[in-house]
Amino acid sequence: MRNKLLAISAITIAMSASITAQAQSDTVGIVRGGSVVINDDVDGIAADQRPAFREYIVREHVPEYTVPDRVVVGGVLPEAGVTYYDVPQTFGATPYRYTVVNGRTVLVEPRSRRIVQVVE
Repeated sequence: MRNKLLAISAITIAMSASITAQAQSDTVGIVRGGSVVINDDVDGIAADQRPAFREYIVREHVPEYTVPDRVVVGGVLPEAGVTYYDVPQTFGATPYRYTVVNGRTVLVEPRSRRIVQVVE
């Protein structure tokens, strides 16, 4: 009987640890199930403006930077080695800056360099 209780307790603890770990990753809002979460809740580039914004990036020949980390919402970009640009007023007033990292255009919070939107 004692062994059964220990086995049940061990299984319960293992299952709750797995659920807790999943809840923690969902709380951050960076990666869920291996896919990138694109945050549309920020005052970034509106969905209808994104194609024009991508064309603007290509037209302006914005350099692309490479970083070793995955480019995801919530990630922090390096302080040195990446140039951040102001978003033109034609795409809406936003407090964020943009850059192109690992082939993806991102909006970042200027002070923390935290990615707030991946412009897809």
